[in-house]
Amino acid sequence: MKSISTLFQREFSGYFRTPVAYVFLVVFLMATIGLAWFLGRFFDGGEATLARFFVFLPWVFLFLVPAVGMRLWAEEKRSGTWELLFTLPVSIPEAVLGKFLAGWLFLCVALLGTLTMAFTVGYLGSPDWGVIMSGYAGAILMSGAYLSICSLTSALSRSQVISFVISVVSCLVLVFLGWSVFNNFLTAIHLPVEAVDAISNFSFITHFEPMTIGLIRFQDLAFFLTIMAACLSLNIIILKR
Repeated sequence: MKSISTLFQREFSGYFRTPVAYVFLVVFLMATIGLAWFLGRFFDGGEATLARFFVFLPWVFLFLVPAVGMRLWAEEKRSGTWELLFTLPVSIPEAVLGKFLAGWLFLCVALLGTLTMAFTVGYLGSPDWGVIMSGYAGAILMSGAYLSICSLTSALSRSQVISFVISVVSCLVLVFLGWSVFNNFLTAIHLPVEAVDAISNFSFITHFEPMTIGLIRFQDLAFFLTIMAACLSLNIIILKR
């Protein structure tokens, strides 16, 4: 645990040693709030909810989380510091977990910045805070699932650009499968409803949307946690080889 804590502190503080982290936080806030307020017509809804904010979140994560995750292992390989890392008294599972938790906390910090939206809704109306907190809990879990995929792809390459592209494509598939437009297309070509539902069950959107309306279901929690466990386990296997 001490090794994980030490590596976690090193990685998390490393995000703020360069201006890149601050640029990411600003871009993330501008993207999420801007999409909700303007493209989602936040004020036209006439409701004290964050539904229009949460609906864009999987798509924003699609590009910004890979920007965070692409450096986790690709940068270590490119700079040659990953050999040095494993000469320290830290095992590969501890290193994977420490780096992942640091990146996940950084994403949580970015999400905290969007609480200004919640405070605005609270000032303008009387929102259901339970639904809002449920949505944020889902966003935190979903960001962890995205990041675990990005950590895995980062371990596959020395290039951050290649890692970013593979991460975006991989996450895009898991978003696209639950997109209503895609599901309607599958229905239009007369694919059985059971098959359409089975395909959509592999999507981030399918398991995130219930949380945005206050439903916390076991299958949704299990989906995100399973993705994290599976990707981190594969990450460990790849690094060991």
